Amino acid sequence: MAVDSVKNLFAVAELRKRVLFTLGLLIVYRIGGHIPTPGVNSQAIALMAEQARNTMFGLYDMFSGQNLSKMTIFALGIMPYISASIILQLLTVVWPYLERLSKEGELGRRKITQYTRYGTIVLSVVQALGIAIWLERQTQIAGGLPLVYNPGWGFRFLTVLTLTTGTTLIMWLGEQITERGIGNGMSLIIYAGIVVNFPRAIIATFDQLRTGQIGLIRIILLIAVMVLVVAAIIFVERGSRRVTVQYAKRVVGRRMYGGASTHIPLKVNTGGVIPVIFASSILAFPATIAQMLSNQPGGWADQITQQLSLGMPLYNLLYVSGIVFFAYFYTAIIFNPDDVAENMRKYGGFVPGIRPGKRTAEYIDTILTRITLAGAIYLALIAILPEFLITGFKVAPIPFIGERLDAVLPRFITEGMGVQFYFGGTTLLIIVGVAMDTIQQVESQLIMRHYDGFMKKTRIRGRRA
Repeated sequence: MAVDSVKNLFAVAELRKRVLFTLGLLIVYRIGGHIPTPGVNSQAIALMAEQARNTMFGLYDMFSGQNLSKMTIFALGIMPYISASIILQLLTVVWPYLERLSKEGELGRRKITQYTRYGTIVLSVVQALGIAIWLERQTQIAGGLPLVYNPGWGFRFLTVLTLTTGTTLIMWLGEQITERGIGNGMSLIIYAGIVVNFPRAIIATFDQLRTGQIGLIRIILLIAVMVLVVAAIIFVERGSRRVTVQYAKRVVGRRMYGGASTHIPLKVNTGGVIPVIFASSILAFPATIAQMLSNQPGGWADQITQQLSLGMPLYNLLYVSGIVFFAYFYTAIIFNPDDVAENMRKYGGFVPGIRPGKRTAEYIDTILTRITLAGAIYLALIAILPEFLITGFKVAPIPFIGERLDAVLPRFITEGMGVQFYFGGTTLLIIVGVAMDTIQQVESQLIMRHYDGFMKKTRIRGRRA
């Protein structure tokens, strides 16, 4: 970012206030991430979190900015709000009342937002109670350290009150950033929780280089892969298929309206990061339940956990299949070709060469189906990238041909590149996507006030462009 661009950013009084307000609330969020929940053993929680990295615990920990592994007051993070939002979106399709609200403009949006807040609190209470009971049952881990000092209903009540209040505060911070700051508040909170761990991961990687655990060639290759992946994400997230729409001319009184040509942008990745989250959650759920129900080493729980761990063939197959399925499923929920075609018909719009109404809906649906496949494959490739870097692809368990492949393939494919931090997948999609959206909003504010934006030769288009 050029120095002039930063000067322009703080030259506009309103934009300067928004940026400083956003930074201030993000600092408050980070301060809360250092306040522990009363009654838990932080040292034992850290050891337990290391053992549960590949379960749903690890997935939630990533979205909470590692507050869950530290068991702070923000341990639940923003996930209850995200879950409530997704549930409301799903109910909008099947519940006529919510469908009517979604079409009532600003008033309906406020009602749905209010229901989302209530749902967030309910989910927070349920999840906090579940975490408290689970921590009590895990009386000790490796080393014999207790997770909870004084188990009982007193601890459960205090945990529910603390974690629910923390999630409510995060929800309020996110809404305040969205309304009075810059960018989407909820996305920026997740972004801040992920990015804050990058310096530690970079230091750990260079420590590996210094001690000889990883070679210089691998470091250079890793940096090259990171640059290429970021470029690919930016390219695809901005990609869309433009469907030309022509509006017929009509005379109202003495004036002529219409006759203009515009387009409908159908995004390649309409579902965003949601398909990856759904697939990760479902795959992490069996391993989590197995660890809760059985603690015998080498038992059925260990076998399930092993087969659904990073790099295993069954995990990769189910993960990729789940991403493709949920990419189509979520796109079908948030984008209805029939509604788009009907709205076009009402206002005199039509796709050149396509009959208005049902034929237009079928035409849009066909295009969306094709580009969604490309978007789903892109999501799957980005999502399995961390496995290649961390653990590699374990081909030996594949029936019939696994042993032969394992003997032929290079070691860096089957054993990974020795990377010790989570790079790629959901993390990278969130980081790049949120950064694009935020910069696009700042760019719009600067251009609206006749200032040069961040980019001199081109304009940043966010994912919603």
